[in-house]
Amino acid sequence: MKNSRITFIGCGNMGRSLIGGLIANGLPENSITGTDINAEQRQTTASQYNIEMLEDNQQAIKDVDVVVLAVKPQSMEDTLKPIKETLSQKKPLLISVAAGIKLSDLGRWAGEDLAIVRVMPNTPALIQAGATALYANKNTSSAQCDLAETIMRSVGLALWLDDETLMDTVTALSGSGPAYYFLIMEVMEKAALQLGLPQEQARILTLQTAFGAAKMALESSHDAESLRKQVTSPGGTTEQALKVLIDGGIEDLFRDALKAAQKRSAELAEEFGNS
Repeated sequence: MKNSRITFIGCGNMGRSLIGGLIANGLPENSITGTDINAEQRQTTASQYNIEMLEDNQQAIKDVDVVVLAVKPQSMEDTLKPIKETLSQKKPLLISVAAGIKLSDLGRWAGEDLAIVRVMPNTPALIQAGATALYANKNTSSAQCDLAETIMRSVGLALWLDDETLMDTVTALSGSGPAYYFLIMEVMEKAALQLGLPQEQARILTLQTAFGAAKMALESSHDAESLRKQVTSPGGTTEQALKVLIDGGIEDLFRDALKAAQKRSAELAEEFGNS
């Protein structure tokens, strides 16, 4: 990857997190170019990472190996159509981090013969702790797949899907998932406050407990069910708390929540494609 030249179209939070991850993993600063319609974003990115920032997408995509599309989904069509001819001539690998935009629509707007990889990262990528799913079109070579995976691994875990339609499930699970955990932490902290803990202690204990549980799950060879049973003593406090959650329908709630997010992801993909 160190010999690759990469342009980022869109240097908001996700674009900048990827730029930072690549530089931290050894990609030279002069191998990266960025563009953004917002002058403040261009200035922030240039000063933060010492990379070349341009206003003109046409100029930025000349003589590059990879173009990372990090614009808002509703802006994707307007971003790609003006540069379609140049993309078709140069044929860089396109990597789209825009949620909900299908490969068929990306190909229609950018060029049907291009190598395109669709990725679904989540917000912890901002701190190099992301979870990303990838899916490539038929034009993408194995070397280009490796390159796309390397880029996304610079901000966390990356794994490939066998079916593009599973992107909607990934969006519901890991794309939206951080918000679910933030909600759980929020309600646990509030409950601890109501039970008498001072706010700062409730906050720190909640956060460290969430971190510790995730770290145990990541480092263990056991699945989540086994780990739950290991820390649940018969007749103890944990068993009583879990009984309240299970009797309250937590499993059904989460299943319905993920179904709702999956359904909305599919709806948005259709809306963006038909806009």
